[in-house]
Amino acid sequence: MAMLRFLKHVFSGPWSVKRAFPQRSLGAIEAAIAASEQSHLGEVRFAVEGALDIGDLLRATTARDRALEIFSLNRIWDTEHNSGVLIYLLLADRRVEIVADRGIHGKVGEAGWQRICRDMENQFRLGDFEPGVLGGIAAITEQLQQHFPAGTKANPNEIANAPLLL
Repeated sequence: MAMLRFLKHVFSGPWSVKRAFPQRSLGAIEAAIAASEQSHLGEVRFAVEGALDIGDLLRATTARDRALEIFSLNRIWDTEHNSGVLIYLLLADRRVEIVADRGIHGKVGEAGWQRICRDMENQFRLGDFEPGVLGGIAAITEQLQQHFPAGTKANPNEIANAPLLL
């Protein structure tokens, strides 16, 4: 395990999430997700974690590994149109991962998601956490609008819009 990564995680935690995302920012993110979901048949969830626990660090868990775990545990894959999307941010590593259900992933592809992740990470390097997440939600919204437009089908809210704080 890399010592620098270990130290970043040890000295990060829930307080780092609160500092990067005060209540006002969390409300803005929730509102952006709710507005987004009115324009398509997808479901978007944002999850942020300050740091991994010691066990995950010893197992060399990556941000991608953790994102897949959160995607599964929160059943983001369990949507009517297979159009659930998780935005996962691991603050200690400043890594963003997007995990998308097979319906939308097959249309956007890994390169499309990676482009959105890198754009968000560039904002985070500048300390612009709220604008970075809102920009990511906007980019994902464009993809979902293109591939899963709201149209005339029923559009229930299948996954909570509130940010998931881990």
